Amino acid sequence: MHKQQPKPEKDKGLNLTKALCFGLSLTALFTLISPNLPVLKSNAIAAKKSNEASKLTFGEQAYDAFEEGKYITALKLAEKAAQKGEANAYTLLGRIYAGGLGVAKNSKTAAKWYELGAKKDEVHSLVALGKQYAIGDGVKKNKLKAANYFERAAKKGEAQAQYNLALIYAKGDGRKQDVFAAAEWLKKAAANELVVAQYDLGTLYSIGRGVKKDPLKAAQWTKKAAKQGHTAAELEYAIMLFKGRGVKKDQKKAFQYFKSSASKGNPVAQNRLARLYAYGVATEPNPIQAAKWHMIARSAGVADMKMDLFIAKLPKDMKAKAQAELDAMQGTNGLY
Repeated sequence: MHKQQPKPEKDKGLNLTKALCFGLSLTALFTLISPNLPVLKSNAIAAKKSNEASKLTFGEQAYDAFEEGKYITALKLAEKAAQKGEANAYTLLGRIYAGGLGVAKNSKTAAKWYELGAKKDEVHSLVALGKQYAIGDGVKKNKLKAANYFERAAKKGEAQAQYNLALIYAKGDGRKQDVFAAAEWLKKAAANELVVAQYDLGTLYSIGRGVKKDPLKAAQWTKKAAKQGHTAAELEYAIMLFKGRGVKKDQKKAFQYFKSSASKGNPVAQNRLARLYAYGVATEPNPIQAAKWHMIARSAGVADMKMDLFIAKLPKDMKAKAQAELDAMQGTNGLY
C-alpha cells in the first residue's frame, strides 16, 4: 500500500539559471529541483521474503515512523533496514541527516547514505546526491558528477531528475550545452506530471526554442500547469484565453485564471485583474476592486499610469473602501 509522500526538504532557493541559453525574460525558468522523498512501499514489499509477506519490513516501519514525525524511531529502524540491504532505507537515512530531523544536521553523513543508495540505483538517492554535487553540499562541488547522477535517475523515469538534466543541458554545465536535448528531457518530465516542467515546456513551445514554435502545444502544456495551480502558468494561460492564442478565446475563463494567479501574489496578474474590474471586461465593473488590486500590484513594483489616473478620479469614499479592503488582506494569501 502506498502512503502519501513526506514533504521534501525545502529548497534553498537554488537557481542555477534565469533563462539560460533560451534568452527568456522569465523570473525563474529552470530551477534545480530538490528530490521528493517517497514512501517506497513497492520497493520494500519486493524485498520481503515470501514467508514474511504479512509483516512489515524495518524499512516500511521506518517510513511509517518518519511520516508520523517520529524521527529517532525512524532513524533506528532505517539503520536496521540498511543492515539488511533495503535500498530505500539509505535514502531515508540521507534525508534524516540532510534535514537534521531528530539528529544534528550533517550533509556529509547524508551524502554517505545517498552514496550507498546510489550504488543500488535507488532513484531518489541518485537525485539527492546529484543535487549535493551540483551545489557542493556535504561533498566537493562537481557538476559532471551531478549530471551523471541525474542522468541515471532520469533514465529510470524519475521526473525531477529529468527536469534537472534538462536544466544542465540548457546551461551547458556538466554537459555540453544543447537546447534540443534540454527540450527532450523537459518533455519527459512534463509527461511525468511535473508541473514546473509543464509550464516551462509550454513556454518553449510559445517561443520556439529547442522545439518548433507551436501555439497549440504551448497552450496545452500551459493549461496543464495552470490547472495544477502553478501561479505563473495561470497568468500565461489567462493571457492565451483572453487573446485566443493557441486556444479558443474565452475571456470569462481568462478572468478566473487572472483572479486565481492574482490571489496567489502574482503582481502582473493583479494589475491585469485591476484593469478588467476597471473597465468591466469579462466581469461587471467594480472600481473598488480595480483600485484595490492595482494598489497591491503597484506596491510590488508594477507601474501602470492609466490605472493610476483611474484611481485618482475615483470619489474619496470609493478610495477609502478600496484601502479598507486592502488593509484587511494584509498577511493573507502571501500578498504581504
